[in-house]
Amino acid sequence: MSDDMLSQDEIDALLNATDDEQDSSENDTKELTSLEKDALGEIGNISFGNSTTALSSLLNQKVEITTPELSVVSRSQLPNEFPKPHVAVGVTYTEGFTGENVLVIKSEDASIIADLMLGGDGSSPDDHLNEIALSAVQEAMNQMMGSAATSMSTIFNKKVDITPPTIDVLNYDENEGTEQIPNEDILVKVAFQIKVGDLINSKIMQLIPIDFAKELVEELMNPPEEEEKKVSEPSIEQDLPVSKPQKEEPRDTMQPTQTATETQQPKRSAQDDQEKSAGRPQYVGGRRGQTVDDADIQSAEFQNFDSFQLNNVEQRNLDMLMDIPLKVTVELGRTKRTIKEILEISEGSVVELDKLAGEPVDILVNDKLMAKGEVVVIDENFGVRVTDILSQRERLSQLR
Repeated sequence: MSDDMLSQDEIDALLNATDDEQDSSENDTKELTSLEKDALGEIGNISFGNSTTALSSLLNQKVEITTPELSVVSRSQLPNEFPKPHVAVGVTYTEGFTGENVLVIKSEDASIIADLMLGGDGSSPDDHLNEIALSAVQEAMNQMMGSAATSMSTIFNKKVDITPPTIDVLNYDENEGTEQIPNEDILVKVAFQIKVGDLINSKIMQLIPIDFAKELVEELMNPPEEEEKKVSEPSIEQDLPVSKPQKEEPRDTMQPTQTATETQQPKRSAQDDQEKSAGRPQYVGGRRGQTVDDADIQSAEFQNFDSFQLNNVEQRNLDMLMDIPLKVTVELGRTKRTIKEILEISEGSVVELDKLAGEPVDILVNDKLMAKGEVVVIDENFGVRVTDILSQRERLSQLR
């Protein structure tokens, strides 16, 4: 009987084997299959591929991005993944999904982006990321992630919204910016190779919790079945006026000649023949395919704005408004400048406008364009001579 009993070593071995099986099953849920990696890579390709267009417009540089590389990392490995200071930009999904998304870029790359956003050429950026530089990078990442969320809306066929991004310098040596990283222990790192003109050739990385990544894959591979929506469109029977059904004479479908058919139809008036020749559709009882001779069909009448006139009541109402003061502005021209160029303006600086010398100026009433004119001097005072005025119809439309 003692031979059938297990020794303590055998019992420990069985218990250890059970623990190993549980650990392996837990690890399987924290890994990505090749299919899941391909699906996440496709999502990244589409979303961040469209983001490069927005970034290119902001930086006025050609932006290219390569196919992403995916890997699973633990939170404890991040100090080794980012040994040098980086810039972390985080957003949270508010609609469509529930999860976090963090974009991590190198500090030197962020400095170049900030310099380009502030009007520089990016060749000699300031290595120190001050508050203004971080705000500029934040705006660039806001445009990128906004475009990515729009692309995800198309991919998943539903509305996807994110919070405004938060930005911070990620420095593990000084324990700065670590609150930007999601609290989950296992994260998916999606790394893209990004090129910005001849200035940046580096990596930009995306960190998302693995549970959120698996949720994206699951919804992409097995989209939820949409409930059939009952479209409450009005039918033709509801749209068109219904006349009383007329008693039709029984027809012999075997009538061989046109003359026999005409004898069974009521006489048509000249107006009916004219409407029929004009190709106007006729209906009876609101149903297509059935004609009626006495249907009251009229063309829609619209007000002629060219001969716009007011009646007595409308004229009195308009007279009550005649004493209301309005702000009249004469605009010489407009221009756009970056924050850097605005800060460089000093006494004696010349700001170029978008109009040529001698070109008519715009006359605006309550910020609405009403006329054009030329600048004159009368008794040492500036004035404007009206040379062109908008029509009455155009002015009324401007006031709306």
